[in-house]
Amino acid sequence: MKRNALLGAVVLLAVTSASEASADGGPGPLGVTAVAAPTKDSARVGALFDAGDGETAGRLAGGHFCTASVVHARHRDLVVSAAHCLGAGGDLVFVPGYRHGRAPHGVWKVARVFLPDGWATGRDEDSDVAFATLDARDGRDVEDVVGGNRFVTRTATGATAVTVTGYPDSREVPVRCVNRPAPHSPTQQRIDCPGFTGGTSGSPWVNGDGDVVGVLGGHERGGATADISYSVVLGPEAAKLYRVAASGP
Repeated sequence: MKRNALLGAVVLLAVTSASEASADGGPGPLGVTAVAAPTKDSARVGALFDAGDGETAGRLAGGHFCTASVVHARHRDLVVSAAHCLGAGGDLVFVPGYRHGRAPHGVWKVARVFLPDGWATGRDEDSDVAFATLDARDGRDVEDVVGGNRFVTRTATGATAVTVTGYPDSREVPVRCVNRPAPHSPTQQRIDCPGFTGGTSGSPWVNGDGDVVGVLGGHERGGATADISYSVVLGPEAAKLYRVAASGP
């Protein structure tokens, strides 16, 4: 369970500017987890906090617990995460590009959560994907500030390598890993990436075309170990939920 997993001893490789550029410009070394550099792509990924944590003198109080990312929508206000993250109740905020207690792109209040029927009625692990709309800040929506990836369903598992970016709750920076997903079952896909511990639930799996083709969650709420993570295979239920969430009021 990625949200509450016990943290093991994980060594994250230090990244030089050259190796980071290689990873961002192509598939990079597969199956290696490293600190994600602050780029326009990583800025679309952020940490979720309970709203009560708030900000103090421009610094977040801490306590992030899951990951979410901005996806394109008509009203430019939409994020995707795992249902077990957004469906827990309570007031939440999303901090894109969060690093070391700071919110370089602002703190965005979650306005409305959209859960699939399979999760809302039975906590079905095959429905562990959800969306949330965010309130505007200073007349701007979150996608206006950091951009958004496309949310794409019905893609072939493992057709291309994907980049997974998320926030372990033991760290104050995001980590990233590039690898090729593999089928786990007809409804679940898996990826081998070390160091994706508690807090990384909701991390987007983004292919080379900038499409979100997976969301860390699903089987064992994302995985019982730090080295193997899961996602629902995004199919008709996820597509229907996205249409509803993206259409706005």
